[in-house]
Amino acid sequence: MPLYGPLFNDYAEKNSEHQFSLQNKKLLKVEMGFGPVWARTGSMVAYQGKINFTNKGSGGIGKFLKQAATGEGVQLMECTGSGELFLAEEAADVQVIYLENDTISVNGGNVLAFSQSIQWDVRRIQARGAAMTGGLYNVVLQGTGFVAITTKGEPVALDVAQAPTFADAQAVVLWTGGVQMDIKMDTGGLKSMVRGGTGEMLQMAFRGQGHVVVQPCENVVATPNGGGGAGGMLGGLLDG
Repeated sequence: MPLYGPLFNDYAEKNSEHQFSLQNKKLLKVEMGFGPVWARTGSMVAYQGKINFTNKGSGGIGKFLKQAATGEGVQLMECTGSGELFLAEEAADVQVIYLENDTISVNGGNVLAFSQSIQWDVRRIQARGAAMTGGLYNVVLQGTGFVAITTKGEPVALDVAQAPTFADAQAVVLWTGGVQMDIKMDTGGLKSMVRGGTGEMLQMAFRGQGHVVVQPCENVVATPNGGGGAGGMLGGLLDG
C-alpha cells in the first residue's frame, strides 16, 4: 500500500557528485565510492551498501600520548567500503570544507570527518602570550580533500585581514592557514576586577591573511578527569 505525505518527498535522500555533501544542515552524506574516510567514533547514524568501521582511537601511540597530555584530539574510526554513509554529532550543524594543499587549525571537539588524504596531528600553538596559559594545543588538518566540522548553531567566518579580530577562546572553532593567533588579556580595569570581572578576560587575537570561524556558543567539554572544562584549544586553561 503506497504511503503519502511530505516526509518522503521533503526529506528524501539527496544525490551528490562529491565525496562530502550536506543531506541537511545537521547531517553529512559521504559517497564511499571516492575512497575511505576518517570519522569521529560513534558518529554514524545510517548507511546504505557495505561499509566497515574500524576504531583507530587517537590515531597511533604518538597522538594518543599527545591527547592524554593535552586533553586535545579526536577519537576516530576508519570507514571503508561502498555505498552512502550518513554522519552526525548530537544534532549539531555540519559545515563542509574542501582543502586544496592547505591547512586549518581546528578545535578537536568540532571535527566530524575528513578524507583519508588529509593528514592530521595534535600540535602546540605558537602564540604570543601563550606562556601564561601553560601551553595551547589544537588539531591541525592539512592536505587536499574534504573536511567536515560541527558547530553549535550557525557560525560566522571573519576575514582577519579586514580588521583587528578578537574572539572568546571557547567560541573559536577553527582558523585557516596564513592566520596567526595570540593571547590577549583584558581585565576590564581595576573597577571591573573588583566587581568580579567581565568573564571575557582571556581572548584570542588574530592577525594575518585568512579567516577565523566562530560559533554562537561557548564550548564546554569533558576533561580527562571527568570534570567540565573549556574548549580544547586552551588545553584546559580555563578549568577551575
